Amino acid sequence: MLRARLASRIFTKPVPRVFASTWAGVPAGPPDPILGVTEAFKANTSPKKINLGVGAYRDEAGKPYILPSVKKAEELLAGKHDKEYLPISGLSEFTGLAAKLAYGAESPLLKEGRIAITQSISGTGALRIGGAFFQRHYPGVKAIYLPTPTWGNHIPIFKDSGLEVRRYRYFTPGEGVGLDWAGAVEDLKNAEEGAIVLLHACAHNPTGIDPTPEQWKELSNVLKSKKLFPFFDMAYQGFASGDTTKDAFAPRYFIEQGHQIALCQSFAKNMGLYGERVGAFSLTTESKEEKYRVESQIKIIVRPMYSNPPVHGARIAATILADPKLNAQW
Repeated sequence: MLRARLASRIFTKPVPRVFASTWAGVPAGPPDPILGVTEAFKANTSPKKINLGVGAYRDEAGKPYILPSVKKAEELLAGKHDKEYLPISGLSEFTGLAAKLAYGAESPLLKEGRIAITQSISGTGALRIGGAFFQRHYPGVKAIYLPTPTWGNHIPIFKDSGLEVRRYRYFTPGEGVGLDWAGAVEDLKNAEEGAIVLLHACAHNPTGIDPTPEQWKELSNVLKSKKLFPFFDMAYQGFASGDTTKDAFAPRYFIEQGHQIALCQSFAKNMGLYGERVGAFSLTTESKEEKYRVESQIKIIVRPMYSNPPVHGARIAATILADPKLNAQW
């Protein structure tokens, strides 16, 4: 009897079915053209190798270099703070100082409380927040014109945000290498009225070629004539000229001329805070009341995206921007 029961349990046990993997049909994606170079660099064993991928501070031996101002800021912060969550909009000390750096201490918008700003996960996060906000709330044409060429990540960021990506000429290769000024102006004059235009505020990526102040003034007129919305990406403030005020000329001038703008900031490059992911997204508004409404909708976008931003890098950046000696050293 016992043997019969055991046999029953052994031979009546169902045989598991073999299923194909749920992800069997997922194709391998191409490596990132920039980060892929860094991965290849790390895998290479040559002592003479040079990383031509992501731009980052290095010492003479090719090792990562931390700015003295960043080291000092971390010393000042050590042991003084907890690890509590930040609000959805981030560290208010940081966002206030980031706005001051971008718009200027004497900015009427800043003084009147008309800049809606949120801390972001570096410049990439700022662009993604901006793309999502425009897709939901921009009343004009939900298409964004990007310069050719542009930072490669701009294209998937805005496509994934739900905006239509279009292009305008920017660069002349070959012997006449430089800004394709005539092409850029012609394309933007022919752009669909009411669309969005991405502008690199300074140190255009990847060419490094920027319009002159006079050309920026003409671009302002072109955008105004076609009711195009200026969306600035300012990932390199201070890198183009060594002067953060000079590098902020374009967005500040556009505001002076009556444009409302969107602005993305990153502190990855200019402070070397690559892995800290420190940035900001801001929009100029007509009133404090409008600012409140805009910020409430930005929070609605951020909350399900990543809830709230990391704190440490924002504290470093805020410490440097707030301390006159550290700021001067930086």
